[in-house]
Amino acid sequence: MTCPVPLPRVGLGGGPLGNYLLSISDADAQAVMDTAWACGIRYYDTAPFYGLGLSERRMGRALRERPRSEFVLSTKVGRLVRPGPGDNGGFAVPGDRHVEWDFTRDGVLRSVEESLDRLGLDHVDILFIHDPDRHWPQALDEAYPALADLRSQGVVRAIGVGMNQSPMLVDFVKHTDLDLLLAANQVTLLRRTAFDELLPICQDRGIPVIAASLFHRGLLAAAEPPADAPAEVHAYAAACARHDVPLPSAALQFPLRHPAVSTVLVGAHAPDHVTANLQALDRPVPIALWDELA
Repeated sequence: MTCPVPLPRVGLGGGPLGNYLLSISDADAQAVMDTAWACGIRYYDTAPFYGLGLSERRMGRALRERPRSEFVLSTKVGRLVRPGPGDNGGFAVPGDRHVEWDFTRDGVLRSVEESLDRLGLDHVDILFIHDPDRHWPQALDEAYPALADLRSQGVVRAIGVGMNQSPMLVDFVKHTDLDLLLAANQVTLLRRTAFDELLPICQDRGIPVIAASLFHRGLLAAAEPPADAPAEVHAYAAACARHDVPLPSAALQFPLRHPAVSTVLVGAHAPDHVTANLQALDRPVPIALWDELA
């Protein structure tokens, strides 16, 4: 199988643009997008959940000024943004909106329509079923066929599933015809659960994997980890220091060592985060360090 959408080595993740863990201004979000574009990033991933629509609005505002044929854009289905108070999921946004789970066919179609409205664009390239952990039957029987129909109609070019766990992603690979997967928090230095079964089956079937959430909420984002970081993190940092490699470089490059992983997503709350992450990705890492980290 070959993914119908070309996937670059790196993409920009939209969580921080939705004020994940930290509030940023519209101007800062625009600067992040402008810097990413200037640095050559052409894949952008977002979701209704990220900032309860804020990430899609900010990302769309920046991308509307760019030639549509020159970038790849993905968003997700499974959560609908609705008025009224509720859990904000860790995003620093006003409490006047919440998300409701919905993996029905109608919910998928509404989600796509609402995402396009927030983005201000006429189409996205990739749609992911987002975090269906507690909704397996409905996601498999309703959301997936809806996405497959949108793909067959040419509304989207590729479909996949994005989750924070591997076993259900394996089940999706076995029971559906997906073009790609987004694996968060499981193809990282700290959490390698995808290596046991998910990555091998994806490699065997030619399904590219996008790896995300590689810094574990900042634990691996600096050469010197926080003092209260787990001992394992300090051990990784010490190993990197012995080989003169910053810890973020190892964290970002580690997933790409597996042939099933095509792309890593990097998030940014500020423009200098974009440039720092790209520099970390380009920093040479000796084989001896990989052997030690293994």
